[in-house]
Amino acid sequence: MLALTGATRIFLYRGAADMRKSFDGLCGLVRTELLQDPLSGSLFVFCNRRRTMVKLLYWDRDGQAIWYKRLERGTFRLPDTGPAQIDRRDLSLLLEGVTPRRMSRRYQLGD
Repeated sequence: MLALTGATRIFLYRGAADMRKSFDGLCGLVRTELLQDPLSGSLFVFCNRRRTMVKLLYWDRDGQAIWYKRLERGTFRLPDTGPAQIDRRDLSLLLEGVTPRRMSRRYQLGD
């Protein structure tokens, strides 16, 4: 089961990932492209070139797990260009297919 806490870091691979890749291939992308450790407990998000498929790679206490979704219609909309790290809100919007026109926080953390 995929459980996200506030402390879970989420990294988005912005390039086109080959969806034939499994654990070892995706871990290689995490290490070489995102410069992260796939066993760190972070969540890693990959999309294919047409943006019709998404894979999530994460460490699940005793082993790695992959969550996979393929759309029958439409495409996934990635968050605007920016850092590779995204938050839970961006991930939820991505997976639900929501395209926000304008979004701002009511408050900034630490204020």
